[in-house]
Amino acid sequence: MTMKFKTLLALSMLVIAGAPLAAQAEKYLIDTAGAHAYVQFRISHLGYSWLMGRFNRFEGSFVYDEENPARSAVEVTVDTASIDTNHAERDKHLRSEDFLNVASYPQARFVSSRFTPLSGNEAELEGEFTLHGVTRPVALKVTQVGAGTDPWGGFRRGFAGSMKIRLADYGIDYNLGPASEELELMVGFEGIRQ
Repeated sequence: MTMKFKTLLALSMLVIAGAPLAAQAEKYLIDTAGAHAYVQFRISHLGYSWLMGRFNRFEGSFVYDEENPARSAVEVTVDTASIDTNHAERDKHLRSEDFLNVASYPQARFVSSRFTPLSGNEAELEGEFTLHGVTRPVALKVTQVGAGTDPWGGFRRGFAGSMKIRLADYGIDYNLGPASEELELMVGFEGIRQ
């Protein structure tokens, strides 16, 4: 090898060794213990008002890639027995075979398959949603609420979104009247970077 070639080879290796690695997708644990996340729903009551509710126990994580958001993903599991509409007798009925049948289907689950950035902080999140033993494809419109360093030196990122589902599509066919065939599911997650 000539001295000129050796010098070029050495310089090339230094450049390659010193080049920054491509940004990695960051994993976030959803902060459910700190109550900075929610899984809520609303459904019409006879067309006259809204019945609001939530699930008190759930867990999940998401991956977010700042440079390539399309590589982002999320997975959430909900304890269906934790349903809470602020009415004990109604909650007991909702846990029964008429609705969630929590004895047979103790969990609902969402696993994303695609994250498509839209304008600004908005995106479409597609995936498989499992409820009452039925898995179907769904899409949510989500908004990145914010991201940054927290007061304890960690890094957090938050999203919120919603989607509508037809109860009958998931085998829940209890007759609540025509105004109550569809339910809106609303989620918000603050994730702590791992």
